[in-house]
Amino acid sequence: MDLHKIRQNTQTVMKRLAARGIGTTGVTKAVCGHPAIAQAMLDGGASGLADARLINVQELRKAGISGPITLIRTPMLSQADQVVQVCEASYNTEMAVIAALAAAAIQNDKVHDVILMVEMGDLREGIMPEHLAAMSQQVMEMPGVALEGIAANFACLNSAAPDAAEMTAFSDLVSETEAKCGTSLQTVSGGNSANLPWAFGGHSTGRINDLRLGEAILLGVDPVSGNPIAGMYDDAFVLVAEIIETDTKPAPHPVNSADPALVKRRSAPPCKDATRLILAIGHQDTDIQGLSMPAGNVFIGATSDHLVLATNLPTLGVGAEMRFQVNYSALMHAMAAPDVNTTLLCDQTSPQTRGAKTASKRLALI
Repeated sequence: MDLHKIRQNTQTVMKRLAARGIGTTGVTKAVCGHPAIAQAMLDGGASGLADARLINVQELRKAGISGPITLIRTPMLSQADQVVQVCEASYNTEMAVIAALAAAAIQNDKVHDVILMVEMGDLREGIMPEHLAAMSQQVMEMPGVALEGIAANFACLNSAAPDAAEMTAFSDLVSETEAKCGTSLQTVSGGNSANLPWAFGGHSTGRINDLRLGEAILLGVDPVSGNPIAGMYDDAFVLVAEIIETDTKPAPHPVNSADPALVKRRSAPPCKDATRLILAIGHQDTDIQGLSMPAGNVFIGATSDHLVLATNLPTLGVGAEMRFQVNYSALMHAMAAPDVNTTLLCDQTSPQTRGAKTASKRLALI
C-alpha cells in the first residue's frame, strides 16, 4: 500500500472539489479502517473520515485518530451506545435507531449528530422524499441528537451514475426541507465516488457541499466506468502472491460455458503444453475476478486457496512473486482476509506515517 499515492490522490480530488465548493470525506471501509490509510487521507486534505462498520471506527480510535468520524451505514440498534461513544455523527433512516442514539447520547452527556439518508433512486437505504421533512422535524425536537444534514446515495445497489437532473432534484429537496423545518443544514452529502463526473462537470453544484470518497481515492478510478481519473494514481495497491508450483502440463478442459464470469476472465486460450503457474492465493483471499492478470499470463482457474495461470513468459521458479492490480472488490476482500498481510510504502512527507512498520509477508498487499 503506497501511502504517498493515497495522500496525493486525496489532495488531487480535494483541490478539484474545493474549487466547486464541495468538501471531501475519506471513506475507509474498503481497507477495514486501516489507520495509516486513514491518516494519509487526512494528510491529503480530507475534512473527516467515514466508515460503514463500527469495528473499523473503533480500530481508528485505538490507533489515535481523533478527528471527526461518521458512521455511514445506519447504526445497528444493538450498537447505539457504542456509536455515540466513538462517532461524532451517523447516517440514519429509522426513528427507532435515532431514539436509541438520543438516549445513549444523553446518558453519555453528549449530543450526537444525525444525517438523514434520503432515497433518490439507488433503492438501497433511504427515507422516501415525501417523509423527509416530517422526520427531520422529529429529529430536531428530540433531545440528545442534532440534525446535522441530509445525504443521498447513488450507484451502489444500482450501477447508474447520477446525472445533473437528479442532483438538482436532491438540492431542491434539501432546500424544501429546510424551509418546512425552519432550519439550515450544515452537511449536504451528495453521494460517493460515482458522483465525480457530475462534480467535475460544468453543472451547478446546488446545495451539495460534501462527497464521501473511498474508491476514487484508493484506486484512482471512476467506479461506474472503471476508467482512471485524470491526474490520480491507479496503482496505490498491489497484490503480491507467491508461486508454489510451476510445470508444463496438458491443456486444461474448457471452462464450463454455463459460468460466463470465468469465460470472461480468459483473455486468450492457453497454449497446448503451456507452462502453468500455481500461486498461493484463492477465493478465500480476494475476489479473483477483480485481479488484473500480468501481461503474458492467462487465467485458467481458481479454487479456495490456489490460482492457476498459463504463461508464455520465461519460466518463473517456485518462490518467485507475481504482482496484480486490484479493483475495489478485490481490494476489499483482500484487506479483510486474515492471511493477507499488508506492507506500507510510507509517505516520507507525512510525520504521522513516517517510519511506519512493514508486516512480514507471505501473501501481501503492498
